[in-house]
Amino acid sequence: MSIARSASSLQLARETRERFVMATEGAIAPLAGAIRDRLTALASEAGNARAMQENRDDFVAFQGQATQWVTLAQAGWRKALGTTSGAMTAPAALRLELIGNEVVESNILSSRLAQMIHDKASFELSDLRLRIQYLEGTTELDARDVLKPETLAKLLVDQWLAAGLSRGLWARVQDTVQQGLVEVVVKAYESANAYLIANGVMQEIDLKSFVRRTGNAGSGGSGVAPVDSGMSGSSPIAQRPGYGFEGQQQASMPSTMAPTSTTGGSPLMMARQRAQTALLSLKRFVTARIGGDAGGAAAQFQAGGAEGRATGGGSQVSQPGQGGGAAPRVFSRTFAGAIADAEVAYRMAATQYMDGAGEQATLIQQTAVDLRRRSTELKKRAPTTADKATVEIVALMFQAILAEERIPFSARVWFARLQMPVLRVAIAEPEFFGTLQHPARMLIDRMGSCVMGFDAAAITGSALEGEIRRVVQVIEQYPETGQRVFKLVFDEFVAFLNRYLTQSDTTQRVMSVAQQVEQKETMAIQYTIELRKMLNDMPVRDEIREFLFKVWAEVLAIAALRYGAQGEQTVMLKRVASELVWAASAKPNRTDRARVIQDLPQLLQRLRQGMALLGIVDEPQEAHIKIIGATLSDAFLSKTEAIPQAKIEAMAERLAHLEDFVTDVGGTADLPLDAHSIELLLGVDAASIEVIPDAAGTKVPEDMLAWAHELQVGNWFMLDHNDRVSQVQFVWRSERKQLHLFASSDGRSFLIQAGRLATYLQAGLLVPAEEETLTVRATREALAKLDANPERLLN
Repeated sequence: MSIARSASSLQLARETRERFVMATEGAIAPLAGAIRDRLTALASEAGNARAMQENRDDFVAFQGQATQWVTLAQAGWRKALGTTSGAMTAPAALRLELIGNEVVESNILSSRLAQMIHDKASFELSDLRLRIQYLEGTTELDARDVLKPETLAKLLVDQWLAAGLSRGLWARVQDTVQQGLVEVVVKAYESANAYLIANGVMQEIDLKSFVRRTGNAGSGGSGVAPVDSGMSGSSPIAQRPGYGFEGQQQASMPSTMAPTSTTGGSPLMMARQRAQTALLSLKRFVTARIGGDAGGAAAQFQAGGAEGRATGGGSQVSQPGQGGGAAPRVFSRTFAGAIADAEVAYRMAATQYMDGAGEQATLIQQTAVDLRRRSTELKKRAPTTADKATVEIVALMFQAILAEERIPFSARVWFARLQMPVLRVAIAEPEFFGTLQHPARMLIDRMGSCVMGFDAAAITGSALEGEIRRVVQVIEQYPETGQRVFKLVFDEFVAFLNRYLTQSDTTQRVMSVAQQVEQKETMAIQYTIELRKMLNDMPVRDEIREFLFKVWAEVLAIAALRYGAQGEQTVMLKRVASELVWAASAKPNRTDRARVIQDLPQLLQRLRQGMALLGIVDEPQEAHIKIIGATLSDAFLSKTEAIPQAKIEAMAERLAHLEDFVTDVGGTADLPLDAHSIELLLGVDAASIEVIPDAAGTKVPEDMLAWAHELQVGNWFMLDHNDRVSQVQFVWRSERKQLHLFASSDGRSFLIQAGRLATYLQAGLLVPAEEETLTVRATREALAKLDANPERLLN
């Protein structure tokens, strides 16, 4: 509804927007500078070859398109001012269309920035919104209003893509974007409010204005909902048909979500089979209650769905079926509206629970009762028996999750807010009940397995709690995108865990050392291969070959890690290899022999220097020097053909740029891992690191190794090592999956090699803290209640 306002009021509202656009437009160019500085710093950092190349590519890409992005963004932002009107456009929820994955991914990127602005400017934004609505006589801001954080965030992302920059690059610099933009926008909101107050507009805000009454014509109901605060950016509906306990074929998951295959009979596979059995039992129970035998239940369930939705009132949105000529699914907007109303109402109640001062047990009980009541109301409004069953099962699952005392209170309240989004997905995609790899299940399981090992004090107010909050809020913002938003935030949560669990100085140090152990051994193998190629057609004594392959390749690898591949020390040690080959070759003329005698002291000094990097000192070092000396003496008397100088120079040139020629040897090489080698590598005291290397000669079963490779970062385990049991969290896996880092609450770290990890899993010395995932356990508990009280499924 819009109320006529005077021209002066409308002009004041427009001037406020112009001032806001002018203030925020000025931040775009400095923002580009901050991004450039960040990419420059990343491009100059040392790391593995792949990461360094990606950083350089990012810098080059942005350097070439930054000016265009700034120009497009500034022009688009000024133009956006002209598209804002005082009258509200048609609600986004009524514009039904299918949208592509790329659009959804772009919306998710912009929503993160918009959410950050909301978090920092919630009060100022709410006050400004109410003042503008007062001036213009409207009840909501236009969906494209420049005052909404979503508008600016979406424009910046859209123009980023229009300038030819990638979504991946935006994701890598989004922290810089947030730091450079959020404070500017917050100050612009404050300035806009001050300007309106100075002009006499609502100097005191009536708090009752924050709530409005809404009526749902489609549902015939009414409720209380918050006034739009700029957060309700609905996306067009893009739901996929799913197949679940109706007995129909399951929709195939995307390849990125498919489980990794393992050898049958392994503990991992057996656990999956038990979990799948629980889902199958639920499917059989429901089909028996709804449609008799499993064969006829599917058709009856589907037919009932079509009939119920056709007579349920309101509009329907047809969606294409999948596979086997399945009939199109029909989505009842009336029921969807009822779910949305329940979601908004619980969201408001959950905020009160979080802010409440009562006992946590009491607040959790209130939360459970609140959700149970809303689920009961939804069952009454469900248009089909299938929908009624879905509401009841999802309600029972979340009732079990809420009752899980090992999940800290604050996390449980956020988990509870996922009940309505999951219900929406389960109705649109019943495959949620039929597969363990549904993104909604995977997200809840991953968050649950991570937080159950922490106590409440460690979670409350932490970055982990903040990330769970962000994940839930993003899902709530995009209710019509089905499982895609769950998949996107699942990937983001996993990426967050990889950063969050490794942020402590101790863990960073252990990671750095472990990663470099793996890199050093890999590089040594690569260097050995290249040295063999170089010496393949050269007449080099076996003693020199063995020294270069077994010792000097290691020296070059550790030097490359310590000083950089082109560091002065590394370049010198590479040159030593070619000098040694030449010195040990036949010397038929006096000039060459004189040169060897003159250069020998320096050559031996550099050989000692290199061996010292490996910790080869005293007697072992002297043994190598003695063999090399004897070989050089023999070269003086050798009658064999000398190595041409051109070949020596070619070898020296190739050695100088060795990293350009080496190839990836994969992650299968054995790594000699122990605390002593770690200390030698970087001079780090390994006292806080419990190193558990592979056991020599132990054959590791392939299925156990596959299980070790599938362990998820963030999960908790009980580790029995040297007769001491510790609760540990899996925090990091090396790039080649050779090394795995576990951290205990008392500050100790366990660096376990892949083979030993597999044998520990096989022997029961490393046991998952949870035998089954959170949603599978919730499914079992829901089924137990339904078995005891089957009437509740549809009543």
